[in-house]
Amino acid sequence: MRLSNPLILFLVIFLLLALPLCTLPINLFSGMVVYGSGAAAIKVDAPLSLSYFFGLGYNEEDMVGVTNFYLNARGYLLAICFLIGVPALVTYRLRK
Repeated sequence: MRLSNPLILFLVIFLLLALPLCTLPINLFSGMVVYGSGAAAIKVDAPLSLSYFFGLGYNEEDMVGVTNFYLNARGYLLAICFLIGVPALVTYRLRK
């Protein structure tokens, strides 16, 4: 399968990977969950899904006491590899 425009190929592969990662609760990415009440805050390492940042895929009962959650450096690196690196490598390989 050879497409004439590599940008279109990249965008199609990006969307094919981004849609499930951003809509389904697939806990792949390393992050931190901050539990707190008042002045005390407890940070816990936990695998997170990108869908949590869009408000999808988590139960309200699981979020009781959670004040914040975020990806750490390893989680951001893995997200970039999945969303940018894999489509770029596949596009490069299919264009050769």
